[in-house]
Amino acid sequence: MKDFLKFTLATITGIILSSIVLFFLSIVILIGMVSSSDSETVVADNSIMMLDLSGSLSERSQDNPFSQFMGEGQKAYGLDDILSSIKKAKENENIKGIYIQAEALGAGHASLEEIRDALKDFKESGKFIVSYADNYTQNLYYLSSVADKVLMNPQGMLQWSGLAASPMFYKNLLEKIGVEMQIFKVGTYKSAVEPFIATEMSPANREQITVYLNSIWGEMTNEVAASRNLSQEELNKAADKMLMFYPAEESVSYGLVDTLIYKNDVRNYLKEMVGIDEDDSMPVLGIQEMVNVKKNVPKDKSGNIIAVYYAYGEIDGGTSVGSGEEGINSSKVIKDLKKLKEDENVKAVVLRVNSPGGSAYGSEQIWYAVSELKKEKPVIVSMGDYAASGGYYISCCADTIVADPTTLTGSIGIFGMVPNFKGLTEKIGVDFDVVKTNKYADFGMLTRPMNAGEKELMQMHINRGYDLFLTRCSEGRGIDKTELDKIAQGRVWTGATAKELGLVDVLGGLETALNIAIEKAGVEAYTVMNYPKKKDFLETLMEEANPGNYIKAQLLNGKAGELYRQFNLLENFEQCDRLQMRVPFELNIH
Repeated sequence: MKDFLKFTLATITGIILSSIVLFFLSIVILIGMVSSSDSETVVADNSIMMLDLSGSLSERSQDNPFSQFMGEGQKAYGLDDILSSIKKAKENENIKGIYIQAEALGAGHASLEEIRDALKDFKESGKFIVSYADNYTQNLYYLSSVADKVLMNPQGMLQWSGLAASPMFYKNLLEKIGVEMQIFKVGTYKSAVEPFIATEMSPANREQITVYLNSIWGEMTNEVAASRNLSQEELNKAADKMLMFYPAEESVSYGLVDTLIYKNDVRNYLKEMVGIDEDDSMPVLGIQEMVNVKKNVPKDKSGNIIAVYYAYGEIDGGTSVGSGEEGINSSKVIKDLKKLKEDENVKAVVLRVNSPGGSAYGSEQIWYAVSELKKEKPVIVSMGDYAASGGYYISCCADTIVADPTTLTGSIGIFGMVPNFKGLTEKIGVDFDVVKTNKYADFGMLTRPMNAGEKELMQMHINRGYDLFLTRCSEGRGIDKTELDKIAQGRVWTGATAKELGLVDVLGGLETALNIAIEKAGVEAYTVMNYPKKKDFLETLMEEANPGNYIKAQLLNGKAGELYRQFNLLENFEQCDRLQMRVPFELNIH
């Protein structure tokens, strides 16, 4: 028995010691990986920058030293890294061109538009762009069409079929499980609640989706037509033919593709473009290498800062758990904006907004912080894929609003949604009773339907919230409140249309907003700094240690994510503001 205990104790001790050693060894390896990923890239002559697009795109890159080992379709790109890399490639004389390898990229139309605009600016340097894909998705063909030469696999396909929106509806599902959604809203076009109370789009929602889909498609076809020397009519004919089911030669005959070539031969094609022999070396730099290329600009010693503050995700929505996306935490944002206001070195602020909205209360708090910041220094809003509903609320008082033509914005409306689980509790055999001292003491109970008095109070609250929303936008944009109401009503607009309506000042991306901020700041020497500070990999890793969060992240990133995101508001209902300013939960444009 003693020998057994000694052996057992020795085994346990060995396991513990081995675990400790492995832990510290892992830390050492991890630190080595992180430091190596930050090492400066030296650009050799006759280099090519490669945009290998296969994964998903977010506003800002996440610090992850393992990203280089991730499989195809699993990589995560930051729009900030891609735009800065293209700019560096333009300025670096050793980089001769950009090669786009177009696989599949999960990205919004406005983000793709900003990348495409950056590539157009790159071409002004006289350098070339070549794109290749085995199979082009429609979004990446739109991006790649800016290239001097568009290449495709001889057996490949090109998807060019137009846009469609197919929202999901859950009314029948909720009825089957005994859940009723009690809705209170202002805005004929405020369609975020429709998935829970209808089985198809309302006429108003169908109208607004039709308008903004045609606006986005019009922007896409206009840009592709200009790059490919085609007419929009020819592009629509190609879309109606559904070229992806025809031989690849048809894409060439329609003028969408220049050359059919196998992937193995692309490197020699690029060498010919560079003007070097097949046997000569041609370094290819990916995004991570480009991020570590030093900027070719003198170091500014003025102390002047042009701040870019990123606000992306839902406002106090809680949907970002485990997804790598923080969302917009109103408490944190107002503290950060206060610091920028008090920092004398900060001469102007670009507020980068990419949000479908969220909490009405959180939106109001951020609006106030922006309005206070504006009293001290210029505030320029740069809108990303979305700046709608609450996203527009926090933007409306800026000095200048800049949006991409395909940004989805507006949606000036408000709603409240209270579930009634009485049918569900009856199905599972659970009953509730109540004793109360006053008429509305049990207001908000989810196990019974709201009575007439409670519904009247809730709608009154919603009406007051909408009136405040209109007031904020009217004062911020200088539009008469009555006139603003005509284009509000929860309606979603593209950036191009929003400019015509006066909801947006200038069409352009983040670079355009930066230039306006610099001009308004009146400074010649400055440094652009991004806020808030990015979390490093170890901070993110500690947050992701919860297995439940990891599962949620996979749900959000996978096909099941569409369904999951629809019901996430119900999951976090007790933490959510009862009043919501948001666009339809899942626009589902494809």
